[in-house]
Amino acid sequence: MKTSTEHKNPKLAMLLGLIPGLGQFYNGQKSKALLLFLVFVLEIIEWVVFGASALIGLVTLGDTPIVDHSLFMLIQGSMQLIMTLVMVLIHSASMHDAKSTAERLNNGEKVPMTFKETFNSLYENGFPYLLIIPAYLAMAFAIVFPVVVTLFIAFTNYDFRHIPPQKLLDWVGGKNFVNMVQLSTFRKAFGSVLSWTFIWTFAASTLQIVIGVATAIIANQNFIKFKRLFGVIFLLPWAVPAFISIMSFGNFFNDSIGAMNVQVLPFIEKLLPFLDFGIVPWKTDATFTKIAVIMVQGWLGFPYIYVLVSGILQSIPADLYEAATVDGATAWQKFRQITLPMILAVAAPTFISQYTFNFNNFSIIYLFNNGGPGSVGGGAGATDILISWIYKLTTQTSPQFSMASAVTLVISLIVISVSLISFKKFNAFDMGDK
Repeated sequence: MKTSTEHKNPKLAMLLGLIPGLGQFYNGQKSKALLLFLVFVLEIIEWVVFGASALIGLVTLGDTPIVDHSLFMLIQGSMQLIMTLVMVLIHSASMHDAKSTAERLNNGEKVPMTFKETFNSLYENGFPYLLIIPAYLAMAFAIVFPVVVTLFIAFTNYDFRHIPPQKLLDWVGGKNFVNMVQLSTFRKAFGSVLSWTFIWTFAASTLQIVIGVATAIIANQNFIKFKRLFGVIFLLPWAVPAFISIMSFGNFFNDSIGAMNVQVLPFIEKLLPFLDFGIVPWKTDATFTKIAVIMVQGWLGFPYIYVLVSGILQSIPADLYEAATVDGATAWQKFRQITLPMILAVAAPTFISQYTFNFNNFSIIYLFNNGGPGSVGGGAGATDILISWIYKLTTQTSPQFSMASAVTLVISLIVISVSLISFKKFNAFDMGDK
């Protein structure tokens, strides 16, 4: 480490740092200046070879059909925007480093000057950042990049009438979002699908949580024998692949030959003669289909909750229940004052994630009855939720890619907003001591 007796101007160093390397050179850090300047040269090359044309293509989306591919231009432009943001962060870091180094020099502190000193300082002080940066870059291109592309597609006219490269795409602003509430077909479909999505999410998630908590509490009682056997039985729905179970239940609820109508309901009628179910249209009536998929999801989802809550119950001190018994507390009071708060304190974020998962639970809706029966317009079936409707919008004979992207953004906003509010309410982000 070396010190410099020359007074440095931090503001000048920061301004020079706008071009990576110049601010460091001004501070006398020639090795660091050379490395940063090489990064700047690579940026210039990237802009000349790819960047400038990519951003221009993102704005115009092409001028000549067949020759220009609007979708590829949109994708390349989105990638360039992310790369530009990374470059901005590099320049900001260069400016901050140049300013802070100048201030340290003026205060007589030691700063790395030679290449060896720079390398040692980077290893000692910046090693964690070297490990984190690749992960952030991967996250930017694996997570942020698809989101940006979806966001842009939602503001184009990408549909069956405009499929590149035969046709060029155009920016249409918020027209797709307006169409959701103005066009009668999409308005009816969006309203029906959105309302059912909320009902489905709340009913199916609540059912599986209630069943999971109830089975865990009952199985945890001291008077229950063969607990391990019950544990294995309760895990069976989790052990079998979900898509196999869903398709089996699709046959189980078949109107004419399904076991529910042929065996289960007649058996219940024999036990309770005053009941007369008849032939229940599980697959041909929207209401009964909705009831069926909610019951199936309750069966599929409760084992995970059961395992989670079982672990929590075993960690609750028995002294709490003994003290409550001495105080004369009833079983319900013990559950409400001890068991439930302890479960929620640990499992609340997981319970919230179950609602988020079922909000986008595509497999059960599609595999059970393909979103049917019937149609509510806009290509959506009576039991389609938003995610399955998006699938149909992009795979039907007249695909509506831009509309599907718009609906995707609506889903994202709903899920993110509800999740953040719920996590905040249950203090799920409070990882440290208050």
